[in-house]
Amino acid sequence: MGIVHGALRRDLDRSHAALTTKPYPQGRQRRALGEHVMWLMGLLHAHHTGEDEGLWPLVRRRNPAAGPLLDSLDADHRRIAPAIVTLTTAGRRYAATTTDEARSRLVAALEALTGVLVPHLEREVAEAMPVVSASITQAEWHTWDQAYNVKPKSFRRLGIEGHWLLDGIDPEGYQVVVRQVPAVPRFILLHGFARSYRRQTAARWQP
Repeated sequence: MGIVHGALRRDLDRSHAALTTKPYPQGRQRRALGEHVMWLMGLLHAHHTGEDEGLWPLVRRRNPAAGPLLDSLDADHRRIAPAIVTLTTAGRRYAATTTDEARSRLVAALEALTGVLVPHLEREVAEAMPVVSASITQAEWHTWDQAYNVKPKSFRRLGIEGHWLLDGIDPEGYQVVVRQVPAVPRFILLHGFARSYRRQTAARWQP
């Protein structure tokens, strides 16, 4: 959970830096950056959906005393949801236009999202994950993770998401991520999608 949150924060920070540092992105980079912001919001929405529909109800059944904490996390998600929609809309407009107004709106939407999202991400790791770990088994976590974070996604999407998680990660985090995947598909994911991910990152972060 902490690794996913860290990757989200990393790219939200990168996006803000690119949007507020002259010369501002133009042409292909602008389109790629706007599309990436939309991709991040899709991933964040799916992340919250997996928690709301799968993880929190499971923890609640195993540990009813966790109810108030889970209720507060649900409330966080409801506060964050409108900011996700606003940022997605701003990213789409930014990618499709050339105006500086669209850039300014995207910066404002990005700052509004991070204002409500970052404290929530920190709470989930610091407060919720210890409760989750004490309430459910590793097997139950794995079943939830497979149902919401793996099986609904194509192999290509998993490959790109894997490289996104590993982007700039420390050695310990690297081992945590790659050990989630058996040896043969791990080799394909690591080596078969590396070039595609490098092209994508170059398009959105390099002029």
